[in-house]
Amino acid sequence: MAEQKSVRSDLGKYLSFLSGIFKQFRLVWLLLQDSRIPLWIKSIVPLSFLYLISPLDFIPDVVLGLGQLDDLGVILLGMTLFVKLCPQNIVENYQNQLEYGSDSEDEAVETTYRVMDED
Repeated sequence: MAEQKSVRSDLGKYLSFLSGIFKQFRLVWLLLQDSRIPLWIKSIVPLSFLYLISPLDFIPDVVLGLGQLDDLGVILLGMTLFVKLCPQNIVENYQNQLEYGSDSEDEAVETTYRVMDED
C-alpha cells in the first residue's frame, strides 16, 4: 500500500515538472511575439536551439542519453536566461495571463445601477 502511494507521489511530481516546462515554453512563445522585447534578448532563444544542430557539443550525441541531456539543458538554460532578461512587468503580465486566462486589467464592464430605498 505504501509503495502505491510512493508511485503516485512520484508520478505527481513528474507531471508537475512536465506541466512547468510546458508553461515555460508557452511563456517564452508569448514573449517572443511581444514587440516590447528587444531583438538582442529575443536572439537568445534561437541561439540556444542552434546548439542542437551545431557540431560542437559539451557531451557528444553519440553518448546515448547524456548527449541528448546536455542539448535539453542548453535549451532550458537559454529559455530561462531569456525570461530573466525580459522586463519583469511584461513577464508577470504574461504569467498572469497564462495562469488566470485573458488579461483582466484591460477589460471594463459598462453598466447602470439604481439606488433603491430601504423602505
